[in-house]
Amino acid sequence: MSVTTIYRDATVFTGDAAVSPRESFAVRDGRVLAAGELAAVRRAAGADGADRTDGASEVTEVSLGGAVVTPGIVEGHAHMLMLGESLAKVQLRDAASLTEVQERLAAARQAAPDAPRILGTSWMFDIFPNGERPTAAVIDAVISDVPVILDANDLHSVWVNTAALEAMGITRDTPNPVGGEIVRDAEGNATGFLLETAAMHFAWGYLDSVRSEADQDRYLSAAFDAYLETGVTAATEMSFGEAELATYRRRLARDGRLPFPITAHWLLTASGDVAADVAQIARIAQARDELAAEFGTQWLQIVGVKFILDGVIDACTATMRAPYANGALPGPIWEREFALPVAVAADAAGLQLALHAIGDEASTIALDMVQECVRVNGARADRRPRVEHLESVADDTIARMAALGVTASMQPVHCDPAVLDNWQAVLGDERAHTGFPWHKFRAAGVLLALGTDAPTAPHFAPDNLFIALTAASALDRSRAPYQPERVFTPAQALEALTLGAATATRREHEFGRIATGARANVAVWAVDPLAGAPEALLGSGAALTLVDGDVAHRREA
Repeated sequence: MSVTTIYRDATVFTGDAAVSPRESFAVRDGRVLAAGELAAVRRAAGADGADRTDGASEVTEVSLGGAVVTPGIVEGHAHMLMLGESLAKVQLRDAASLTEVQERLAAARQAAPDAPRILGTSWMFDIFPNGERPTAAVIDAVISDVPVILDANDLHSVWVNTAALEAMGITRDTPNPVGGEIVRDAEGNATGFLLETAAMHFAWGYLDSVRSEADQDRYLSAAFDAYLETGVTAATEMSFGEAELATYRRRLARDGRLPFPITAHWLLTASGDVAADVAQIARIAQARDELAAEFGTQWLQIVGVKFILDGVIDACTATMRAPYANGALPGPIWEREFALPVAVAADAAGLQLALHAIGDEASTIALDMVQECVRVNGARADRRPRVEHLESVADDTIARMAALGVTASMQPVHCDPAVLDNWQAVLGDERAHTGFPWHKFRAAGVLLALGTDAPTAPHFAPDNLFIALTAASALDRSRAPYQPERVFTPAQALEALTLGAATATRREHEFGRIATGARANVAVWAVDPLAGAPEALLGSGAALTLVDGDVAHRREA
């Protein structure tokens, strides 16, 4: 006998901003049975009151005490293992100076004198005076006996000490990888600063070599737990690779499921060799098919590939149409001659394109890739390409995205005013005041999928929503909002955090909505995100999180 649970005394946002909130919904066998007026939901459940048994299904009712209920948040852009690992790293996002960074590193070393290495995360470029760059010497002054590896806030560069350079095998003769740079001094010695693919190849590669399977499993569990507390019930994984595949397979083999469903994009590496780059696609398609054959697609599905087309504005590595304030005008990580054929191959294999493009020229390249796929492979309704971040984007690009049906995957936490000082300074002109144009995407009819890109930014869904509603800072409440004309209404933002993000992954019929037949992935909010004061969202979380109708998280009173 199945059990039907009716949740009542609630304001139920279905995921669609155009649909008025409901007052109740019913769950049976992990799916939403009905959502609407209580009397109608009771009829759909085969009961006209609580605690009845109709011979086919036991019906119970749960009062939610007037809480706002939404589909569970669909994290639109996540790095699960990185997030799980980062939660245990030395936190540097709010370190205001080099001295404070040194103090925190020294304290971490004192607390763990036997640790083989010290890892930190989220340092900001603002702490370096007069445009200076990170150096190993600053870290060596407090820790020189073990490797120290510190991820920048944007995860596109890494700051290390001399012991780490040695552990990674970087010498005067080590060449730069395609799309990256080992920053060197006038004598040719590595300074301790690794940009873009150099950070990925050397720092991430080194850490991959020293992590155990137990470490990876622990990181994945920590990420799931952290997200469930904040109301997330599905996520789009944007840095999938062999290590992630092995970790998720172990979890599926052990439990037969994941804490919530994951839709994965395999991270491609630019080699500068078209044949080698195209060859990656066959491996990814093979992994997708083998994974689906072994475990199905309910919990983990490889749906696409991710190209990192450029870097980030803070480090002046994002690819722009016009120079930065310092005169720099860097090219893309993926030049068109390499990007287009690989995109076409991925598209032909049925893999969705996720295109990291932060600079306005990078997003132009991204749409050139989409257009080439259409030209070569033909029109296809299920293609659903997406561009990630879009921090500085031209109006003509937004118009092209609307015409081509390209999703804008954006992260409100990336334009928290507290992290924009350096971002605005390095642009230095009107572009500093026209970033993150959510309102223009909405006006053009471009689908928006919101996420956090954790751990490049805090993973908390309520804080992310707060910034979307106010353009203000979740980190420093004294800051003035950044271009507040961009803000979302609560319904618009909640749709982009749920149904929009699910639609971007081609899974809108499974989750991201509270409607008959959808998986009962639901967040009951601890505060009111629809009509309450946005400030109340800060520091809040989910009072109750359901995954397939089961309680996955319940907040302590």
